[in-house]
Amino acid sequence: MTSPFLETIALTCERDLRMLFEHLELRLAGGDMVQISGPNGSGKTSLLRLLAGLMQPTAGEVRLNGKPLGEQRTELARNLVWIGHAAGIKDVLTPEENLSWLSALHHPATRESIWRALAAVGLKGFEDVPCHTLSAGQQRRVALARLYLEGPPLWILDEPFTALDKQGVAQFEEHLAAHCEQGGMVVLTTHHTLARMPAGYRDLDLGRWSV
Repeated sequence: MTSPFLETIALTCERDLRMLFEHLELRLAGGDMVQISGPNGSGKTSLLRLLAGLMQPTAGEVRLNGKPLGEQRTELARNLVWIGHAAGIKDVLTPEENLSWLSALHHPATRESIWRALAAVGLKGFEDVPCHTLSAGQQRRVALARLYLEGPPLWILDEPFTALDKQGVAQFEEHLAAHCEQGGMVVLTTHHTLARMPAGYRDLDLGRWSV
């Protein structure tokens, strides 16, 4: 069996004096796509934040390449793209400026590659306008354009299909599947029913791990 890139060991999460899940086990290797499912309040976003190193578990641990995540913050940053439920972009910057700033955290991108990424998500002609002038769907596309640049293999995405139209959803599904088929990894939450799933797809129902 391939050694996992990211794994959880007896991971337990309590929020506001309520146990969300406990003893959760997850193994993620190249090619995997894991969709986190469960009812509202089951801890889906909390789990993503734990995997991204943005929260500390109540008990258990997250490991990156077999070592505790807390010891490898720099390594995680080099290997991870996190996109939360909000677009996470700066309204006063243009799409090009946002992508230039965000990509500098991992793999600095050229202007040409940024414009290609924006064209890939349907934003050709909007490269140099302030993001506050864009619609919610266009702002979401700016955030997702990060995933069309050369960069980290692990994508952790919280409701990435929010505000996308039907065409954008279909295109992004293809992109996620292609990333996994090329050895990348995706962990995501979504209320959208995926029509395109790579061979390494599986669902993780937090209801199995709830108290």
